[in-house]
Amino acid sequence: MEVPYQYLQKQLIGVAAAAAICFVASRINLDYLRRYAWWIGGALLLLLVLVLIPHIGISVKGSKRWLGFGAARLQVSEFAKFGLVFCLAHYLALNQTRIGEFKRGFVIPLGLIGAFAGLVVLEPDFGTAALMVAVGLLLLFLAGAKWRYTLPTFALVVSAFALLVSFNANRLRRMTEFLSEEKSYQLRQALAAFAAGGTDGTGLGQGRQQLSYLPEAHTDFIFSIVGEELGLWFTLGVVVVFTVMFIAGLVHLRRAPNLFHFLLVTGCLLLICLQAIINLGVVTGLFPTKGMSLPFISAGLSNLLLMGLLLGILLNTQRTWGRVALPDGARSMREVLA
Repeated sequence: MEVPYQYLQKQLIGVAAAAAICFVASRINLDYLRRYAWWIGGALLLLLVLVLIPHIGISVKGSKRWLGFGAARLQVSEFAKFGLVFCLAHYLALNQTRIGEFKRGFVIPLGLIGAFAGLVVLEPDFGTAALMVAVGLLLLFLAGAKWRYTLPTFALVVSAFALLVSFNANRLRRMTEFLSEEKSYQLRQALAAFAAGGTDGTGLGQGRQQLSYLPEAHTDFIFSIVGEELGLWFTLGVVVVFTVMFIAGLVHLRRAPNLFHFLLVTGCLLLICLQAIINLGVVTGLFPTKGMSLPFISAGLSNLLLMGLLLGILLNTQRTWGRVALPDGARSMREVLA
């Protein structure tokens, strides 16, 4: 295979694998899978530990985030995001009558969030860890945790991340560049791509920034390539698709039959849409530069497989909600939210 087509070949394989995972996830019984929530979470935590062990985890540019399986590399933290959401939804649903308690309703689920996010920080991958903490705290809040617990914790987490950034020269440089008028080389090239594309774009494959001018043009900054080659209207179309997905997900949540399903789908929706918001914000200069894929579009097997899984779960609940038997005396989330 010619070198110029290697990424296309890998992406086509990834799309096929993600479609297969999406189909399986859309047909599986989520309540049956829930019985193995702690096994799934434990296995993913173990994989996060293995990533950090020398000669087992694969290191790239100083970060240990991958495990090798033959010719394939999988970024474990991508799947750990789903593991956290699945385990947290399971635990909070089991203890929904005790969410107001400090230990069972706050300390234990916070420890679960900390276990996943803490191992990801050690890779180090601050962006993914921050996303996991944000989604975890939002699920905890939606489950009914008290304000006086969640707000101070959020402030403490933000302070801790700021402290970690201040001790990391590379990330501190990214932050100072973002706050200064002198933008980074990568961001300048990304903005130049949008300017060159204009309204109609230069044409598919005709952009210049992909010719080694823009680093990570096929992964984290692919949105700028979309803007250069396909123009303003196509980039707005991408934003509209994610917006419609989020709004449709919110409307869909009103049909949730119980707290577990409600939190699981909320977590899946947040993992997709928050990641998209972060990527779009970084590429357009609204957020500090952080390597995070654009869901469904960026090259990369691990994130594509995760997106297939999350989309499959959303389709699963779209098909099955309304047919799930409620426990005696339980009310649907539609009644709760009405």
